[in-house]
Amino acid sequence: MSQYVLTVSCPTTRGIVAAISGYLAAEGCNIVDSSQFDDLSTGKFFMRVSFMSEEGKTLDHLQAGFAPIAERFSMSLNLHDSTERMKVMLMVSRFGHCLNDLLYRWKIGALPIDIVGVVSNHFDYQKVVVNHDIPFHHIKVTKENKPLAEAHLMDVVEQTGTELIVLARYMQVLSDDLCKKMSGRIINIHHSFLPSFKGANPYKQAFERGVKLIGATAHYVTADLDEGPIIEQDVARVTHAQSAEDYVSIGRDVESQVLARAIHAHIHHRTFINGNRTVVFPASPGSYASERMG
Repeated sequence: MSQYVLTVSCPTTRGIVAAISGYLAAEGCNIVDSSQFDDLSTGKFFMRVSFMSEEGKTLDHLQAGFAPIAERFSMSLNLHDSTERMKVMLMVSRFGHCLNDLLYRWKIGALPIDIVGVVSNHFDYQKVVVNHDIPFHHIKVTKENKPLAEAHLMDVVEQTGTELIVLARYMQVLSDDLCKKMSGRIINIHHSFLPSFKGANPYKQAFERGVKLIGATAHYVTADLDEGPIIEQDVARVTHAQSAEDYVSIGRDVESQVLARAIHAHIHHRTFINGNRTVVFPASPGSYASERMG
């Protein structure tokens, strides 16, 4: 049986769920999991449906059949084959905790993606990446060559068919043009102290102020630095008895977990950009195992 995921966003109105479920039933499909959200503040409706085609209907066939429904409700509608893994490009500078965590999750099958390459402006993790049989691309970035460096990056993205870029502690600001070109397809991770404790050594600054909670935020990248729609966040409690080094260690753990969860949600089509916010449907208990194994 073929397995698919349908994602829908459109103006809210009556009959959307009935139209979708009715079409799937008529096509011999069985709904496995369904989530929906009606945003009364914006008048937008969001829905994600995971289903099986018991009669082996193809993606193209189902897509064509959905066209009249999409037109009727002014839908942005996408249909995905659940067995196809998303092609992901990782980018890193000199902090490797997120990169190493993602490589491990990928290696054991906990993060079902195809890592098509790792891009870095340094050589620190070249050996680690190559040892995983993953292409490593060194793209040096300076004030003088930034346009050329981004052009090189986009060449790599296009040649590899990259569908998602993950900034796994990549410490370079992307241009507005690149952010717009890859809108909704770049995820970044950073500490959640912002807008406080900007600049170097944020965890040390937090320690000196006696902060009691350390957090991390994963978000989609926009032209507004560190202000894109938030996908995932988490916190860890710290006490006066812990050192600045402890803050850094705890912060790295939180960053790694938050980034992995954000990627997991994106690759399984559970995220929707809703203006400056996101709608993120949870993985249901019945669907998590199939999501995990791709």
